Amino acid sequence: MHRFKFVIYRPIQMVPVLIGISLITFILIHSIPGDPVRILLGPRATKAVIKAVHAKHGLDKPVYIQYGYFLKNLLQGDMGRSIVFKMPVLGLIAERISATLFLLVNGLAYALVLTLPLAVLAALYQGRIPDHLIRLVSTVGLGFPAFWLGIMMMMVFSVWLGKFPVSGYGRTFIEHLHHLFLPSLTIAIALSAVLIRNLRASLLTEMDSDYVAAVRAKGLPESWIFIRHVIRNSLIPTINLLGVNLGWLIGGTVIIETVFSVPGLGSLLVSSIFARDYMVVMAITMVFACAIVLVNFTVDVLTVALDPRIQL
Repeated sequence: MHRFKFVIYRPIQMVPVLIGISLITFILIHSIPGDPVRILLGPRATKAVIKAVHAKHGLDKPVYIQYGYFLKNLLQGDMGRSIVFKMPVLGLIAERISATLFLLVNGLAYALVLTLPLAVLAALYQGRIPDHLIRLVSTVGLGFPAFWLGIMMMMVFSVWLGKFPVSGYGRTFIEHLHHLFLPSLTIAIALSAVLIRNLRASLLTEMDSDYVAAVRAKGLPESWIFIRHVIRNSLIPTINLLGVNLGWLIGGTVIIETVFSVPGLGSLLVSSIFARDYMVVMAITMVFACAIVLVNFTVDVLTVALDPRIQL
């Protein structure tokens, strides 16, 4: 169990990271030109009204004092109120987070369904037609920006064929799957293009390793060797790469949700930036930051669990 001792002190190391992210985000969002109160009240609002709203939301204080209030409230589990939506930010996030989580989990599941069989097929048929085709498709997938791929898929499957909706989230589980199929597939294609190449290379390296040759010399079945030894050891670098790309995936939902008009945290973040809704931007940024840190922590635990030689 000494290999997992990092589980105790790693969460403590995450605290300065999250504080740094919050500080940088707070400074950047307050550096954007424009007054959220003027945007909210419109050009006809009087100076007295604007001043009163500033005082009500604490926007008349210096930035460092506002940040101090933000940290104090955050430690108490309060993320403030939205200026635009006129409701607690936590309630607003609770309304939107389910769509984002469903999109992330769905996109990851599709990516794994694409990655595992295609990478194994490419490794087993190295240098032959299936391998060349799979590598060609993954290379093309790397070259397409996710937003462009999403727009093209929307035009083909939604506008021309009319098979999938162009926006929304649905109400039931089946409707969620239907509405989020295209955005999830867009995420999966972009993610699997990287994972397929990495897993294929890892599989080929393990198949040519000395320990596999030794096990093969014992007369064990090739299928057993491949499943028991090759795939397990090949997954270690791929899991680490997946952890890095999940950070990109979480951030990429901002673009995907905006393209497909999914009512999740990503689209809310974009609209809140334009509205200068500071508290909402800060809250969503912290949610994304915590999710990325948690994903990296989970990847470290899985890496140590899969390979007894690794110590963190």
